[in-house]
Amino acid sequence: MMNKTDVVLGLQWGDEGKGKVVDCLAADYKVVARFQGGPNAGHSISIHDEMHVLHTVPSGIFREGVKNIIGNGVVVDPVILCEEIAGIEATGTDITDRLVISSRAHLILPTHRLLDAASEAAKGASKIGSTLKGIGPAYMDKTGRNGLRFGDLLTGSFQEKYEALKAKHLGLLAQYPGFEYNVEEYEKKWLDAVQQLKRFEITDTEFLVNDYLQQGVPILAEGAQGSLLDIDFGSYPFVTSSNTMAAGVCTGLGIAPTRVGRVYGIFKAYCTRVGSGPFPTELFDETGERLRRIGHEFGATTGRPRRCGWLDLVALKYAVMMSGVTDLIMMKSDVLDDFDTIKVATSYIIDGRETVTYPYDGGGGAQPVYKEIPGWKQDLTAIRDYDALPQAFKDYVSYIERETGCRIHIISIGPDRDAIITR
Repeated sequence: MMNKTDVVLGLQWGDEGKGKVVDCLAADYKVVARFQGGPNAGHSISIHDEMHVLHTVPSGIFREGVKNIIGNGVVVDPVILCEEIAGIEATGTDITDRLVISSRAHLILPTHRLLDAASEAAKGASKIGSTLKGIGPAYMDKTGRNGLRFGDLLTGSFQEKYEALKAKHLGLLAQYPGFEYNVEEYEKKWLDAVQQLKRFEITDTEFLVNDYLQQGVPILAEGAQGSLLDIDFGSYPFVTSSNTMAAGVCTGLGIAPTRVGRVYGIFKAYCTRVGSGPFPTELFDETGERLRRIGHEFGATTGRPRRCGWLDLVALKYAVMMSGVTDLIMMKSDVLDDFDTIKVATSYIIDGRETVTYPYDGGGGAQPVYKEIPGWKQDLTAIRDYDALPQAFKDYVSYIERETGCRIHIISIGPDRDAIITR
């Protein structure tokens, strides 16, 4: 019987807690597959009070018997991937047979990173807040049909293709006068990492994924970043370079739309954003600082402090609609434990008019209209039964469900893998 691929994706601007959720759900799946993004992802998993941050490796990697696939829609920096693998294997986890890489996944070259840094520096005040990992330039080469792929490693022409693309990049870097760089040091590590990765299975994973589906093997597709950073439907140009919504699963793994099953949409009980771009509910006061402090809101990849604000239902409902979310998962509920009042944005005022429609530019200049909800003023972290939760918290859950038309299936009330309530 042909199975379906279930999907986990973020519904905000990333950092929603996808790593923990995938790790928890992975117990019910035999395959976890990343379908887009690159090492700009930072999926944090806490196991026995030890924190692991994954940038490229799928978050099912710590589950025995689970196959983890880096799909064709992902762009990979071999150095970062090798460092990540070394960190995982240092825990005593042998992942040689657990990890598979798509032959169609594109490589991030050392010169991609330089182009990223040069371009961002040249933008000055209008910079987009890139993680400077070379993601954008790698995707540009992919769509420009110049890219280098994992499959090229298995041919005799790899070095020739690498040198040709490197020469093209050095020519582009000459257009940034005053930008100083040294490519040799990172390049040496990069070429060594490329050779190390050959110990893993590199194959046409679209056949592998569809074979699994044909056999009825349950697959979980893992998204990176967040829906509001989608290259087409996010707050452009302050977005990532890939399709972060459920549609990206089809092109990022090579499966048909009819093979997509449940879509788990993850959101925080409040909002955060890293980097530049519109953020209508952002708080610049002590409340925003309090959210950042209690929630430990600093980027897993960059360490940058995250911008914090109240939950935005206009944006959340848009993301739910665009990906056909079937199950909501609310993270970091416990961060709001000590607040007397919690606010939720229900609409925007734009140019003097009220709207509940997520705007073309992502809400730049929009003034949020808030609904105030009483806080629960109780520590949630030790509770594991939904019925034992305070009524004020359950009212908050019910309100979000009514507004989005979608059931909240899982509630996270702490960082550890068992700090969840499944309904």
